[in-house]
Amino acid sequence: MALKDITPQIWKYFEEICRIPRPSKKEEKICAYIRQFADHQRLVCKQDEAGNILISKPATPGKEHKPTVILQSHVDMVCEKDSSVRHNFNADPIRCYIDGDWMKARGTTLGADDGIGMAAMLAILADPDIAHGPIEALFTVDEETGLIGAHALQTGFLTGSTLINLDSEDEGELFIGCAGGIDTVATFKYEHHEIPPNTIAYKLAISGTTGGHSGDDIHKRRGNAIKILNHLLLDSSSLFGISIYRFEGGNLRNAIPREAIAIIAVDNHYRKEFEQYCAGEAKLWKEALMTTSPGFRFTIESCDMPTHIMDIVSQSCLLHSLALCPSGVVAMSETIPGLVSTSTNIASVKFTGKKKITITTSQRSDREEAKSSINKRVRRIFAMMEAEVKSSNGYPGWTPNPESPILETTKAAYRELFGREPAVKAIHAGLECGLFLEKYPRLDMISFGPTIKNAHSPGEQLHIPSVRRFSDLLLRVLEDVKNEE
Repeated sequence: MALKDITPQIWKYFEEICRIPRPSKKEEKICAYIRQFADHQRLVCKQDEAGNILISKPATPGKEHKPTVILQSHVDMVCEKDSSVRHNFNADPIRCYIDGDWMKARGTTLGADDGIGMAAMLAILADPDIAHGPIEALFTVDEETGLIGAHALQTGFLTGSTLINLDSEDEGELFIGCAGGIDTVATFKYEHHEIPPNTIAYKLAISGTTGGHSGDDIHKRRGNAIKILNHLLLDSSSLFGISIYRFEGGNLRNAIPREAIAIIAVDNHYRKEFEQYCAGEAKLWKEALMTTSPGFRFTIESCDMPTHIMDIVSQSCLLHSLALCPSGVVAMSETIPGLVSTSTNIASVKFTGKKKITITTSQRSDREEAKSSINKRVRRIFAMMEAEVKSSNGYPGWTPNPESPILETTKAAYRELFGREPAVKAIHAGLECGLFLEKYPRLDMISFGPTIKNAHSPGEQLHIPSVRRFSDLLLRVLEDVKNEE
């Protein structure tokens, strides 16, 4: 079945979006598609220096008195794939398919985050029969690598005072706040040393953890592949004197790493004991992650002897820093039950050809002082181990406003449409709303969307029935929104 054959018309545009490569920082093709769409619809379109696009659609006749509503989604997607899958995110289309009530992709991220939000905006802009006031459709760039487009947005680009962000992932939940975040990168230098005689080489690999979004899923105990493998390597260093040639895992700053590998050398005298130890650890981790990551695998296999190993001091600093650095929930909210307040995630470890190791982490919190505190803690751990440490400028959180007019309008619309009360929440993930509020402090904002599971991982899936409810709600809100009194 073709996606366009499934109502609503959002699917027609989602299918087109899935054909267009759109990694972060390489959004030229999707931006060209959006501009061409605007030209075809004869709508006013402008693009700023950062690449953000704004399409304006006039009110339908009789609705000119309504306030201008800004609809907003980001154009880029997280590009993650299973290691066994061949896919070039810079050129290949996403291969999506229907599995019951779910839309999925074959071995890659689906890009429903936030392709489905874009599709909803395009469907509204293209439909002449929808009743609405003036609309500004804002398509931001480079959201997934640090909200870059939102950071660069200039005052005066938007005119509306009500904004609906379409980047949430649980239908039936209305979001009115989000965490702020900051990235911290540690860089270690190391020297090449010769491999001792009478050694054997192994490749160790962690795979099959569920992974997921480092904000939305950080509390789900799915297992961080880097932390798991580091635990094994650190213990093996003291038990068997292993030496590391390479240790890598994770790819993206905002994803929980699902895979990690290490190539190590160990004295042949310890061969049997080492293999038995690894088998025991594999069993323990399999049992620990049985519920949250049932696909967990740890493999050990002999491999060709590497050309060199790390110097022992650098190896010790690397492994101890990763062991000391927290990764997961730091504190739960004291005001919103079940909401993570503060967290940190070890996202990736990469060896380079320049005798350097780069570790990327991210810290999040709905409280600025807590975000600063966990950031300082992470920085101190890596600095104590003689790494060079740098942090990004970060982005602010979005403080909830329970008296928001757009919240009241959306709650009323949801009750009328579906006969039940929506949940009103804040989200631990970072949304662009906090940055919009810095530039446009009078904005009244809300965020909602259809149900997306396992975003930022190849297990990403979009709930098809929830898309219809999401669409119906969005259209009703556009019809019902009123000027502030």
